Amino acid sequence: MSARLQDRWEVGRTAFGLWFSTDSPSSAEALAGLDFDYVVIDLQHGLMEVAGAISMMRAMSRTDATLLCRVPVNEPGIIGRILDAGAAGVIVPMVNDAADAEAAVRAAKYSPRGDRSYGPTRARLVGAPADIADANRSTLVIPMIETAEAIGNVAAIAAVDGVDALYIGPSDLSITLGLQPANDQSDPRFVAALSSVLDAARAAGVEPGIHADPQLGALRSDQGFAMVTVVTDTQAVVAGAVEALAAARPHDA
Repeated sequence: MSARLQDRWEVGRTAFGLWFSTDSPSSAEALAGLDFDYVVIDLQHGLMEVAGAISMMRAMSRTDATLLCRVPVNEPGIIGRILDAGAAGVIVPMVNDAADAEAAVRAAKYSPRGDRSYGPTRARLVGAPADIADANRSTLVIPMIETAEAIGNVAAIAAVDGVDALYIGPSDLSITLGLQPANDQSDPRFVAALSSVLDAARAAGVEPGIHADPQLGALRSDQGFAMVTVVTDTQAVVAGAVEALAAARPHDA
C-alpha cells in the first residue's frame, strides 16, 4: 500500500489528488497513473457501490498514489469493509464534532485504539501491515469539515487522537453558511472558515486538506493546504474532449 501522501507531508510538500465519481475501472487505470499523490474513490456521491470500488482499486494496483475512499456515512461496517478491501484510509463525511471524529477513528482502528474487526481480506494482498500497531499507525482517518457546525468545533475535531487530516468540503460548507455551493467564495464567512481549519490543523499537528479544481490548486497550496484535490475523473474527461474538439473543428464552423 502506497504511503506517497504521507511522504509528501513528511517533507512539507503539498499532495495533489484526483477524485473518482464514476464506476469505471478503465478510466481509473488510465488516470491514476498520471503522477497524482493520492486518489479518492467517492462512495458518497459517486456512482459506484463497494464492489465497483474494489474493481477500481484492482485497476489502480500499479499506481504509487495513495488510495483513499470517501465512505458514504460515518458507520463502522462500511469503514471497516472498505479498509479490508485495500484502501489506505477513509475520508469521512459530515463530521460535525469531536464525538463524530472519535467514532470514525474507532471504526478505522483496531483495539486498543478502536473497535475495528479483523479481516483484511484484500488489504493483506496489497501490503497492509500484518502487525496491528503498524496498521493502526498507517491507516489514515480524514474527517470532512463541511458545515458551519463543524467549523465551530474544528479545534476539538482536530485534537482527536487518530485524526490525520481535516478535509474541507467547500460546497456543503458554502450551503451551511448561506451561500451557493462552490469550491471558492469571496464571502468573508467562507474565507474565515478556511482560515479556522488551517489554524486548527496547525495547532493539532494534523494536515489541512480541501476539495478544489485545476484553477484553485496552486492557490490552495500557497495558502497552506497540504492535501488538494485538483480534478475529478469527469472533469478530466470533459476537459480533454473539449480541448480535442476545439483543436479539430475549424474556427468558422
